[in-house]
Amino acid sequence: MNRLRIAACILLLASSACRASAAAPNGDPKAEALARRVLDSMGGRQAWEGTRYVSWNFMGRRRHLWDKATGDVRYENGEDTCLWNLGTRNGRAFHAGVEVADPPARDAAVDKAYRAFINDAYWMFMPYKLEDPGVHLAYRGERKTKAGDDAEVLELTFDAVGLTPRNRYDVLVGKASGLVEEWSYYPTREDAEPKLTTPWNSWKRFGRILLCTDHGDGNDWQIGVPADVPKRAFVDPAPLPTG
Repeated sequence: MNRLRIAACILLLASSACRASAAAPNGDPKAEALARRVLDSMGGRQAWEGTRYVSWNFMGRRRHLWDKATGDVRYENGEDTCLWNLGTRNGRAFHAGVEVADPPARDAAVDKAYRAFINDAYWMFMPYKLEDPGVHLAYRGERKTKAGDDAEVLELTFDAVGLTPRNRYDVLVGKASGLVEEWSYYPTREDAEPKLTTPWNSWKRFGRILLCTDHGDGNDWQIGVPADVPKRAFVDPAPLPTG
């Protein structure tokens, strides 16, 4: 469990620092309490940290398989595959099964996979990261979602961490469900109107945790939380068995 807890902190979506076992004081007790309710509704911190493997498609575009215990990631996008590590940001790149031998081209491919992972994983796991270091929470009252459900609003802003620290999010937590039901994305914290607002619908159980399976884009994200994966998954670009 300690190994999983340490490795899970590699996920640099909001911070490069490992979170403390208890959330650092945020300065807004009501926001902190709402964030804890969200986490508890999804299965709790222990269940998240005890989940080792997660795989998903992002909006039908690209696929990730993540080993939270080691930081190893398998990235697939069309004919491109990268086998890389989230902690070191080193890895191997392949196109149509042929390894990219040129070091600058390889490094560029791995960096592209890293940036895609940072974006795509935040869409998948944001509710598990509300208490991360560098995340500032503010309670912004009550509001109805676009679907007409009653919700409470968490505003998320960030310190100088991650790839896009100027972003802001309004995260709507269902009053009845305790789960994230919608979010709005602002490219900068000063923006008056969001660039996009999307639902977080159809929460389903995978192992010990809940994950959102419908972001309103009409795609099957093909989420998986396997108990184990083939040993070659992170060293061999050959397609993995399905099912």
